[in-house]
Amino acid sequence: MIEIRNIIKSFDGIQVLDNISARFEEGQTNLIIGQSGSGKTVLLKCILGLHEVDSGNVMYDDRDLTRMNEKTRKSLRQEIGMVFQGGALFDSLTVEENVRFPLDMFTYQSSKEKQHRVDFCLDHVNIKGAHQLHPSEISGGMQKRVAIARAIVLNPKYLFCDEPTSGLDPETATRIDTLIQEITREFKITTLINTHDLNSVMEIGELVLFISEGKKCWEGSKEDLLTSPNAELNKFIFANKLYAHFRGKTS
Repeated sequence: MIEIRNIIKSFDGIQVLDNISARFEEGQTNLIIGQSGSGKTVLLKCILGLHEVDSGNVMYDDRDLTRMNEKTRKSLRQEIGMVFQGGALFDSLTVEENVRFPLDMFTYQSSKEKQHRVDFCLDHVNIKGAHQLHPSEISGGMQKRVAIARAIVLNPKYLFCDEPTSGLDPETATRIDTLIQEITREFKITTLINTHDLNSVMEIGELVLFISEGKKCWEGSKEDLLTSPNAELNKFIFANKLYAHFRGKTS
C-alpha cells in the first residue's frame, strides 16, 4: 500500500501540486489521469522521491519516504519496479541481458539463480524464443513486455508505470494493460499507472485518481467514472472520442 497525505509541490514559486491525498492499495491497478500539464507526472515523481515535496507525506506501508535518509531510500528503491514510457531498454543488450541487468546490479545470486529468475519473468510476460534478440529486433509490444519483465525481476512490492501503452496499437495496448493487471494481482503488488489513455482506464481502472491544475478533482473506480457529475472530469473525458463509445455501452 502507498498513501500520500496533503502533498504540496512548487517550482520557482509556482504551485504545481495543491494538497493532494490518496491511498493506493496492493493487488489493484491504481491509475493517475489528467491532461498534459495537470501535474500527474510531477505527482508520480514525488511519490518515487525524484522530486522532494514542499510538505506532506509519502507512505510506503508504514514507512515515510519524506523522512528517509539516502541510505534508506536506496534500500526502498530495490522494492520498486519501473516501466518507463519508451521502455528504456538497453539497445546494446539482448532481451535476456536487459532483464538480468537489475539482478547483476543489486543481487549476489549465482548465474544459475539469475537465469532461472530471468526465464521465469520472461515466461510470465509471454516472451518465448527471443532471449538472444536485441530490442531493435522485436516489436514495440514485445519491448514493453520485456520492460515489464525487467521491472518485476527483483520481485518488487511496488510497480510504477509511466504511460505504458504509449505508441502502441489498441489491441497491443489492451494486452499490455491486461498483463500489468494480471501481474499486479498474482504477486499482490501496489501498482501505480500514469496515463491519459481512456482505453486503459476503462480496461483496468480499479482506482482512478483524476488530477486537474495540480488538484485532486475526483477519485473512484472505472464504473463510477462514466456517471460522475464532476464537471472537470466530464470535460476531460468528453475531449476523448471514447467517451461516447463507453457511455453508450453503459446506457
